[in-house]
Amino acid sequence: MYNWINGKKQPTLAISDRSVQFGDGCFTTAAVRNGRIQLLEAHLRRLRWSCERLIMLNVDWARLEREMIKAAQSHTQAVLKVIISAGSGGRGYSRTGISKTTRIVSISSWPYYYQTLQIQGIKLCTSPVRLAQNPLLAGIKHLNRLEQVLIRAHLDQRDGEEALVLDTAGNIVECCTANLFWRKGSRVFTPDLTQAGVEGIMRYYLMEQMSTAGQICQVVCCGLSQLFEADEVVICNSLMPVLPVRQLDDRLFKERSLYNMLRESCHFMKMK
Repeated sequence: MYNWINGKKQPTLAISDRSVQFGDGCFTTAAVRNGRIQLLEAHLRRLRWSCERLIMLNVDWARLEREMIKAAQSHTQAVLKVIISAGSGGRGYSRTGISKTTRIVSISSWPYYYQTLQIQGIKLCTSPVRLAQNPLLAGIKHLNRLEQVLIRAHLDQRDGEEALVLDTAGNIVECCTANLFWRKGSRVFTPDLTQAGVEGIMRYYLMEQMSTAGQICQVVCCGLSQLFEADEVVICNSLMPVLPVRQLDDRLFKERSLYNMLRESCHFMKMK
């Protein structure tokens, strides 16, 4: 992995940085193909939106974009991660006295196992860890990821590749590292994320593609039984970008019509 902090290539971060002290910041993860960042504008737009929600208003966006493009340009296929921290310093929880944010850009190797999962499908296990409802932070890919760490720790003790996650009210939200859609007949659904979860770049992109194609995708607040009654379940994120679900706990899925449609929408992600 290669790291740039505020434009300088270096492996260490100050202990006083608020990302270390409080998880005070946000991040995004993007696919790099042939030296280009996929859906770059969407990633920058979500970072801006997240920083506004977190009241971090002193980000040098033009410089960050240049740093992202420079980090990606020499890589054929890689993962680019951007972290924006509220900066270094302050007293306790207060940001008073901090003049600038911290920009961290990283490049790491590509997860080739997604190619295998596209063929065989993915197994989901319902996680015992539930996401807290918090509309103030819902949607943001913030740096407080302890819920996801615990979800992954439980998943590592089971035989699934991904976790299905509910919130504390029992509503379907997302997976540990992905959003999801499901199909019942001709109807397509995705969970409501206004109380918990991450507004994924690929989720947004696929909903736009479905709308353009005339396929209505209903945003719903519902329990686990809806997935067990579905004909098909699909998960997505910026790297996968779409995977078919072959199994949820003991429920098997064989249909792939929704998956095939959504995967075709991601033709721009294929290597040329």
